[in-house]
Order: sequence, then structure tokens, then C-alpha cells
Amino acid sequence: MAALGNMELNSSQKTSLVAVGAFVAAGIVLSTVIFPFWNLIREDVYEDVVILTNDGGTCYVETSDSVPKIIEDCSFSSGDEVTIKFGDGLAWATVVNP
Repeated sequence: MAALGNMELNSSQKTSLVAVGAFVAAGIVLSTVIFPFWNLIREDVYEDVVILTNDGGTCYVETSDSVPKIIEDCSFSSGDEVTIKFGDGLAWATVVNP
């Protein structure tokens, strides 16, 4: 029986510890370098735009970030001016009620 404080890991325990350490290190690298967490949280942008077209309830608008936006379930007509909310860099938007 090993004395307290003098415990030694056998070969399979050492291998398991190295595998768990490598898995944790890979997770940290993937979460910080390859897929940064702040890409999941987008800043909401509000902008006044003019409806370009309404194609069967789907409206299309042009915004200042040069990414055309799609608005689902849209009841506005071409030429109507509305305020929309969208995530920075995303192609989807919603109309904000005044």
C-alpha cells in the first residue's frame, strides 16, 4: 500500500491523463483561435431603408453595409420607408415598429 503523498500513476493512467490534457488543449485552441466566441454575438444595427421589392411577402432592402437584406413576412410595398433591425454583416432583417 502506498503511503499518503507517495502515489504513483501506472502507465494506463498516465496515458489517459495525457489524452484528456490534449483534448482540453485542442478545445481551448479551437474556441479561441479558429472560432472566436464574439462571432456568435452580433451587434444590432437599426437603419431607415426603402423597400426595393416585395416578392410574395419577402421584401428586399439595401443597407449601408452593402449586404442586401431579406425581410420575411413583409406586408410593405415597393418604395415604402421603414426602420429595420439586423445583425452586423447578416442578410436577414426585421421591421421595427415605430
